[in-house]
Amino acid sequence: MRTEDVLAAIATGLWRWDNASGTVTLDGEAARLLGLPAEPAVLPEAAARARFHPVDWNEINGIVNLAVAEGTLAEARLRVMDEDGRVLRTVRSRSRPLENRTAEGRVDYELVGTIQEIAEPQPGTTAAHTPITGDWRRSREAFLLDAGRALAEARSTAEVLRVAASLSMPGFSPDGLAVFGLEGERLSVIGHHGHSPGDEGPFSHMALDTDYPAAEVVRTGRAIYLPTPEEYKRRFPVTWPLARGFGRASWAFLPLIVAGRTIGAWMAAFRHPVTFSPDERSVLTTVARMLAQALQRAGVAESERELTTGLQRSMMPQLGPEIPGMTIAARYVPTGGGLQVGGDWYDVIPLPSGRFALVIGDVQGHDVRAAGLMGQLRIAVRAYASEGHRPDAVLSRASRFLAGLCSAPPAPDDESCDADADADFGSPRFATCLYVECDPGTGTLEIARAGHPDPVVRMADGTVLMRPTAGGLPLGIVPDTDYPTTRFALEPGETLMLCTDGLIETGGHDLDTGWARLRAVLEAGDTGSGEGGNHLERLADLLVQAVHGPSSHHTTGPLADRREDDIAVVLLCRESAECGCGTAGAHPVRPVRRTLLTVAQAEPARIAGVRRQIRELLHDWADTEQVDSAVLMVSEMVTNVLVHTDGDALLVAEAAGEPGARRLRVEVADSSDELPHKRHPGEMASSGRGVLLMEMLADAWGVDPRGEGKSIWFELYEQAKPDGDEDRETPRSSA
Repeated sequence: MRTEDVLAAIATGLWRWDNASGTVTLDGEAARLLGLPAEPAVLPEAAARARFHPVDWNEINGIVNLAVAEGTLAEARLRVMDEDGRVLRTVRSRSRPLENRTAEGRVDYELVGTIQEIAEPQPGTTAAHTPITGDWRRSREAFLLDAGRALAEARSTAEVLRVAASLSMPGFSPDGLAVFGLEGERLSVIGHHGHSPGDEGPFSHMALDTDYPAAEVVRTGRAIYLPTPEEYKRRFPVTWPLARGFGRASWAFLPLIVAGRTIGAWMAAFRHPVTFSPDERSVLTTVARMLAQALQRAGVAESERELTTGLQRSMMPQLGPEIPGMTIAARYVPTGGGLQVGGDWYDVIPLPSGRFALVIGDVQGHDVRAAGLMGQLRIAVRAYASEGHRPDAVLSRASRFLAGLCSAPPAPDDESCDADADADFGSPRFATCLYVECDPGTGTLEIARAGHPDPVVRMADGTVLMRPTAGGLPLGIVPDTDYPTTRFALEPGETLMLCTDGLIETGGHDLDTGWARLRAVLEAGDTGSGEGGNHLERLADLLVQAVHGPSSHHTTGPLADRREDDIAVVLLCRESAECGCGTAGAHPVRPVRRTLLTVAQAEPARIAGVRRQIRELLHDWADTEQVDSAVLMVSEMVTNVLVHTDGDALLVAEAAGEPGARRLRVEVADSSDELPHKRHPGEMASSGRGVLLMEMLADAWGVDPRGEGKSIWFELYEQAKPDGDEDRETPRSSA
């Protein structure tokens, strides 16, 4: 026995839908089920689409995409229509999506599967008898389960209405739906389906005392069933002329009741006559109850979203007027849970001196209290900055302000209050903050940091450096805290990035793995040189997409819980004639990479940060051994300053030239007049090899006396000749 004979015997057809060619291939049984002659056929996609209810066909794409993602079969319930728009039968399709790649590399899908009629006899109606025998009550129960699940998952009023419009009731499916709400003493049309735009006009803002079925349903809370046009005309003669033009044969108006209160009405209209048997009324009543609950949930969720969105917009500042020579972009993404409000913020503050300040901060927690403290702290920081205080003074005053807020006495005892909530409200909170004062004319930045992640600089050629800055405790921990400042310059074409830890740690990452992910995005992101700051806006989108987009779920960090947190990020670009943010080769002369650091006597631990800076500066250097040599010499030079002098070490490093032929020059300055001299340490000596290292590893080095102190420098050339060459240049030195 052939497979085709078996499938035909059980009324099952085969079909193939080729998305690439836009054709649908049917065997004889599949063609019969679609209302065509019972013979094999190849139809254009448009012709096949015309055989199905448009709502059902539109849902196929979503089902196929889900099946592709999960590696499962795509199963869909479809209503077959005739040329006059009547439902002939309901069929179920089960198919396997097969991936096909075109010659151009584009991915298309081909569906191969079966199509079979579903048993849906129409109790109490005049519909034709189906050749398939089935249990209508069991079909009804399955429908109600599916409808309840779909309505429960709807998150907005529009989504609820879309689900209601797509419901295919067993045995009788309405082709016209409308949901009415209440606005005072009048009806309002929340949404409708199966009507033309503008058809709802006469029914909008209809008074509740109008002789209209929906108005009576809202007034009385009782359903109204109108099986024939004559019944409609007899009971509601005043509004019958409004309904007559839609060409319906039967209507059902049901109240939408939540917690004993009628919030609206639901109308289901049918082109074919429906007698509204007890079973049919039971299905409609159950759907109306589920629809009312779904609309109530969606309304509450939309109110919460509107509240939180308004709260965020009121607390998040506008970036303000344009700053000459500077471009700013910012993003704020609340955490995915709860009310989606938190303690992250950013601000741009014009200063009396003509400069401006960038502020980014993070109040502990991401709840309503954190958002409230954030709003108060942001206003306080803005006020202190507007008074003209320096960055360190602004943060010192802000710390004292936050400590005072969190140490306020708890509210008086009240039996109506939640003790746990009061305890949390009075508990201390801290905040991290980074304050940057910028001179737009020179690009000079003065930074004060309170426990916040360090800023990041993206150089004009795409090299990314995390700039270590001096810092103090987070705000609010100790009221009187000093915050040292760090000064450096933002060169033309360079971009400064400030962010909260949410951008780094989202997705289960820690500070190290999260920074590695962001650095790859910053270096690889092709932001272009668009006009009006578009290149910076694209870079901001790339950063957020990297941690919140679909690809981020495949790059989870070492923390298994996938911690989520609010995200705030601010980008500041100092414009140049041809801004090089992410555009390799945009400059006729490759810009110089430069970094400047100060290592204080009291902070020897920052030598490790100096070594990291040099490695990041030379991340694409051709010879890794030269990179190791540079790191070793820099470490030796800075350590010598801290050990043998009483002052701080100032390091300036710059790499210039084209890749493969670059020159690295490093200078370390101090306030001591004592010049280094060559020693001959013994085998077991732990020091005295600094000059020997310079002679062996540097292509050139020297010491330049200054008015107060000296500067020790060395140079490395990327194409330095190997040690075995006889004509290798002797290291040059000067003292």
